[in-house]
Amino acid sequence: MEYKYKFFIAGRARNKENILKICSIFEKLNIPHYCFLKNEESHKEAGLDINDEHLAETFEALELNSSKVRTIFEHDLDGERNSENFLLILPAGKSAHIEAGIAYGMGKKCYALGEYDVTDSLYLIFDKIFKNEDELKEFLKNNEY
Repeated sequence: MEYKYKFFIAGRARNKENILKICSIFEKLNIPHYCFLKNEESHKEAGLDINDEHLAETFEALELNSSKVRTIFEHDLDGERNSENFLLILPAGKSAHIEAGIAYGMGKKCYALGEYDVTDSLYLIFDKIFKNEDELKEFLKNNEY
């Protein structure tokens, strides 16, 4: 299967600055990636402003069955389907962990970056957990993924 993206980057919206910093590594290395924080098309279609500093709170206050939530869900899931690998930026919330499970279930290579709070056997779905962005950068420069 030909993928549109090399990586799907997931994390908690409240960890925005760190996630965008990681996205910039992919951009500098010219690695195609999907990140929910950078998908202006889905937010525009949902009637949300991706640059709103209160976007996380606005989104969390929506009804689960709203068309806005459905639009974001469908775009993000499509991005995940069309990505070869998965990267979870820790700390991450429930949604990002669910996305990790989806990626694993799809047979994608799964990676994580950052410290996890406690050992959990399910973290064995990750092929590698990078301690920091320098370790990730070296991996991306020197490996086939």
